[in-house]
Amino acid sequence: MVTVDSGSFLVIVALAALVALIAAQVGPRLAVPVVVLEIVGGIVVGPQVLDLADPDPFIEFFAGLGLGMLFFFAGYEIDYERVRGRPLRLAVLGWAMSLVLAFSIGGALALAGVVLSLLFTGAALATTAIGTLIPILHDAGELRTRFGNYLLAAGAAGEFGPILLVTLLFSAKGTLENALILMAFIVVAVLTAMVAVRGVGQSWDLFERTLETSSQFPIRLAVVLIFALGALAAALGLDLLVGGFVAGAITRQALRGREVRVFESKLTAVGYGFFIPFFFVVSGLKFNLDALTEEPANLLKVPLFFALFLVVRGAPALLLYRRILDARDRMALAVFSATELPLVVAITTIAVDRGHMRSSTAASLVGAAILSTTIFPMLGLRLRRGQPNVNA
Repeated sequence: MVTVDSGSFLVIVALAALVALIAAQVGPRLAVPVVVLEIVGGIVVGPQVLDLADPDPFIEFFAGLGLGMLFFFAGYEIDYERVRGRPLRLAVLGWAMSLVLAFSIGGALALAGVVLSLLFTGAALATTAIGTLIPILHDAGELRTRFGNYLLAAGAAGEFGPILLVTLLFSAKGTLENALILMAFIVVAVLTAMVAVRGVGQSWDLFERTLETSSQFPIRLAVVLIFALGALAAALGLDLLVGGFVAGAITRQALRGREVRVFESKLTAVGYGFFIPFFFVVSGLKFNLDALTEEPANLLKVPLFFALFLVVRGAPALLLYRRILDARDRMALAVFSATELPLVVAITTIAVDRGHMRSSTAASLVGAAILSTTIFPMLGLRLRRGQPNVNA
């Protein structure tokens, strides 16, 4: 029997609704991402402040589903027909530069005794929270612009690259075994994509006919795809994030040229209305505030990592796009690319569990990531204000 802490569950659901109300009222004026409010709210109601909610295994399970849904939308929003070519080449090159910077800085911090592992710290520094940025960019009308294409490509590299890195290097299995397993997963994913594209083409009338009925067949099918690929990834010893991201990419390819606004709206309601807030609120519940505040030196790591996010992910954007984007757009691309959160939470959790990172360092990294998600999107939108919104 699985025991359920119904009180904590209710607090999380109620907090998610309250945060949505607050975001609707103050969000347009302050441009504070709702995920920041969800995490801060989770900290407040969590064990270390008000102690109104505590994550049990059942709640952790829902948080995992939310993380999978978050990366589904990250994969779904990236239209590879739009970002392929120069945007994708620059994005991959930029992430490779970020990785060199991140591991170099991580090595220096490890030698200085600030962190334990240059690999885990470097991997956390080299991420981009494109899944978190997508609703912000969507609301600002940036997703369908030329600038949005370059940002989506940079975000895809900064999100999927670290996922692959975590899968290949940080699993309990050997690197070669992980690579073979990953290749097997990719083969299955490609076959699934081929079947999905053909199936949607042959059954499109059925899809359209059931979108507004109680059966909701297309939505149920998409949810099955997310959980099936997530379960396959977990069964193979890969990260759940891989399954969610690939499921989103497959759905985008299957619907290519047939994107239906009502379908996307319903998926968004399922994901952002219930599952995804669970992940961010529970991340707040699990945030180790005591480890961050027990020593002043731990608090000093927060601005350090915050600045390093901008150096590691922002510097390549400023350098590589000089002939493509003007100075304001390059600065906007830099700060958007330096926005980090979900993968920082995932990587630090793995690192602490395996003894490769102190709890204080993990809390500092997550705290810096919360700051980056609070400040950088607002700064990026301000830099883009008044810029020509050239459609892709």
